[in-house]
Amino acid sequence: MLHVQIVLFDGFDLLDAIAPYEVFIAASMYTEEALRVELVTAEGPRHVTSGIQGLEIKATGKLDPECGGMILVPGASGKVSGEEPDSIPIILNHAAGTEISVKIRQALEREDVLVATVCGGSLLLAMAGLLEGRHAVTHHMGMGVLGATGAFPIQARIVDDGNLVSAGGVTSGLDVALYLVERTLGPRIAHAVEQLFEFERRGTVWKAEGMVRADDMDATGKEEEIKFAPVTLEKVHTSASLYEGKWEVVISTPIGKLETRLVIHTDNGSIRGTATQDGETVELIQPRDQGEKLVWDLRVSKPMKLQLHFEVNVQGDVMTGTAKAGFLPASKLTGHRLV
Repeated sequence: MLHVQIVLFDGFDLLDAIAPYEVFIAASMYTEEALRVELVTAEGPRHVTSGIQGLEIKATGKLDPECGGMILVPGASGKVSGEEPDSIPIILNHAAGTEISVKIRQALEREDVLVATVCGGSLLLAMAGLLEGRHAVTHHMGMGVLGATGAFPIQARIVDDGNLVSAGGVTSGLDVALYLVERTLGPRIAHAVEQLFEFERRGTVWKAEGMVRADDMDATGKEEEIKFAPVTLEKVHTSASLYEGKWEVVISTPIGKLETRLVIHTDNGSIRGTATQDGETVELIQPRDQGEKLVWDLRVSKPMKLQLHFEVNVQGDVMTGTAKAGFLPASKLTGHRLV
């Protein structure tokens, strides 16, 4: 018997979870219970509050990667952005900090487990650092964040990356569940469920195999390396010298305050700089003066792998601005010049 675990967490999206649940239940009915479907949480049996008007669903089991089979992680429902507890980025980040991440990491290391995600479920795993170097998809509004975590975002309805299968927006839960039924039980059972639901799966499942379109090398899913490209002084605004020096800055993120030291200088006709945070020093990517502000990108690996976009202003020895990754809430940055 194939065990299917659908993981619930506070703030989960109902459709992300329930649509696949019904598909798997129907498949079980057509195969004399070849599937066992269970709603689970990282903590064990409990009532879980969804992000849809706080509707509660009862989970009957505890997430266990040693069961084998399939594990499906839904996304969240709430405000698209913001720092409130009911915003999608905060809900996903909170869930990523639970035992869900530990259990899914264990599942991805096993040969007998297939992990699937719907919508923001892939972002949850990405925030936990589990999708670096993997091909995946999420809701179109979160594709930038997905790429910022080191994953390879693919514009497809469903992306099959071996033991990781991800689906796009909320209605793709039906599509991915039917695809998983076909992959594990065969096309006849998947077709029977489609007929029962009067629903036909949409889109071609993307896989990193076969020929690549000649005029679109991005179709390989390989991330184009972002190379350091300094801006020459001819293009630098005359106020660039305002940013030079060593800076102590604090970035106020939803997961706590990050203390960072910046070193910014002009050298041989270009703006350059480094950032040091939690023992890690990395170069600023394409630091550039845009009139009244300094802008750059930065790849960090702590507390999670992200590519952040910074925009700051300087008045005297005081720096203020923001750091942002995709649709995640912009984090406030404040700092002062040391030298």
